[in-house]
Amino acid sequence: MNRINACFDAIKKNNKKALIPFITAGDPSSRVTVSIMHELVLAGSDIIELGVPFSDPMADGPIIQRASERALAQGTNTDDVFKIVEEFRGYDEVTPIILMGYLNPIEIMGYKNFVDKAAKAGVDGLIVVDLPPEESTGLQEVLKPYDIDQIFLLSPTTINERLSKICEIAAGFLYYVSLKGVTGSDKLDIKLVKEKIYEIKSKTTLPLAVGFGIKDSKIAKAVGEISDAVVIGSALVNIIANHANDVDVMKKTIRSFIQNLREALDSIQ
Repeated sequence: MNRINACFDAIKKNNKKALIPFITAGDPSSRVTVSIMHELVLAGSDIIELGVPFSDPMADGPIIQRASERALAQGTNTDDVFKIVEEFRGYDEVTPIILMGYLNPIEIMGYKNFVDKAAKAGVDGLIVVDLPPEESTGLQEVLKPYDIDQIFLLSPTTINERLSKICEIAAGFLYYVSLKGVTGSDKLDIKLVKEKIYEIKSKTTLPLAVGFGIKDSKIAKAVGEISDAVVIGSALVNIIANHANDVDVMKKTIRSFIQNLREALDSIQ
């Protein structure tokens, strides 16, 4: 059993909801990223999504795009991302870490080399935004011996037949993108999200996380009531951007923000 499975087993046993924050590796620096990761765990996060900086993050909205730009401006590369995870693992062997990014950096490094480095650093899962499930067989074959899960994205436009195929090959959990468009979008319709979640849950027993459009504790609670996990991205990345020049204030603000989300999720009956 890998860390992701163990985490969701514990969450289910305790009748809780998982809180999954997203940050970009290297924003505002690699050293601060590690510090933020520990802060996220202390404040009540269960799993951390770590974005791999990329020059053309087409699925990301402007907030996360700018985070990638800031990280790349610092010289952050894929090996630096592995070093961040490795340093975090020096103090935390429990919290699952998922890398989220695009196919190009993986192909440049080579599947086997990338996955080997990820496993040695302590990565538990991988989300490749622009790698369709139909073309992911090669990567999955490399991931399997390392017990690293490839997490697949589902969206409001995922048709029934494709949904069934994704559920057949999925591992770890499924990530439902609750809005059409890019990260940081608005106008989350809880009713529509609920309808789609019921459809997905009829085809799989895997945990289901929901992300995109979740900006505060009120929305997080509403989404948590109908899912197994809540992903928070742009709102958190925005805090980092706004306090990049004062790390102490940044960490304090992050702590308060995550604690509020945690309390909202824990209040779900």
